[in-house]
Amino acid sequence: MSERRVLVTGGAGFIGSHLCDRLIDEGDHVVCVDNLYSSSMTNINHLLEHPHFEFQKHDVTLPLFVDVDEVYHLACPASPVHYQRDPVHTIKTAVVGSINMLGLAKRTGARILLASTSEVYGDPEVHPQTEDYVGSVNPIGPRACYDEGKRCAETLFFDYRRQHDLDIKVVRIFNTYGPRMAPDDGRVVSNFVVSALSGTPITLFGDGDQTRSFCYVDDLVEGLMRMMATDRSVTGPINLGNPQEVTVAELADLTLALTASESAIDRHPLPTDDPRRRRPDITLANEILDWKPTVDLATGLQRTVDWFAAEAGHS
Repeated sequence: MSERRVLVTGGAGFIGSHLCDRLIDEGDHVVCVDNLYSSSMTNINHLLEHPHFEFQKHDVTLPLFVDVDEVYHLACPASPVHYQRDPVHTIKTAVVGSINMLGLAKRTGARILLASTSEVYGDPEVHPQTEDYVGSVNPIGPRACYDEGKRCAETLFFDYRRQHDLDIKVVRIFNTYGPRMAPDDGRVVSNFVVSALSGTPITLFGDGDQTRSFCYVDDLVEGLMRMMATDRSVTGPINLGNPQEVTVAELADLTLALTASESAIDRHPLPTDDPRRRRPDITLANEILDWKPTVDLATGLQRTVDWFAAEAGHS
């Protein structure tokens, strides 16, 4: 039996590159597609000579013609720094990119998974967030290019399912962290770690009591692969994230402790439409995928610190 051909869009990104590693380990042939807008070839350099790996520099807003069995559609800038830099292109990536990848899946008969986001819930009015909550999103705010782009992508996936009987999977990813995060992506974990290692002040927005739930990348990739392997009747959306909720101030304290840093805390006003609370209800993931995170925050954050330190030459 020949190996599956698996397309990973956004495959040179933080999560995408870890997914490519796992798929290669499983014996699949991986077609990695990325326009390198917010990702890096350094994430996949170790795979370029592998006989079961191929890379195409390509923007998913343009049609793609490859023959594959499965599609993991991850392509889209996912941090505010990156997705707000060119908001029109962000929403085109989310919407036109999804149309193109759904068209590819329709042509080839491939199963396709959408990496959606907890941002579809906006600044939630229910806590923790369950998949049947329709969200509280500002459609005209500075984050809307991403939030509404992903909401529309979900709409497209389910319309292709209803209209063309496409084999779809939708997961909603909550804050993920780990090695290969971009140091300049503006995410809170990378911001805190980079600042702590360099001894520069840690920027804390608001009073620091806003909460996040951080899922280590290996756990997230396991969830993605389990979702892809489910029966055709399972479409999602399914939340993938770690329900261990911590305040941003607690994350700052843990980062300082793990790095033995003496960085000061520099406080700034909260950004517009920044969610106050974020925690996934993962009941569905537990019941349907038999999945739950296994890496606690202290362990995962230590691995992340060690990786950033090695990258910066601190080790």
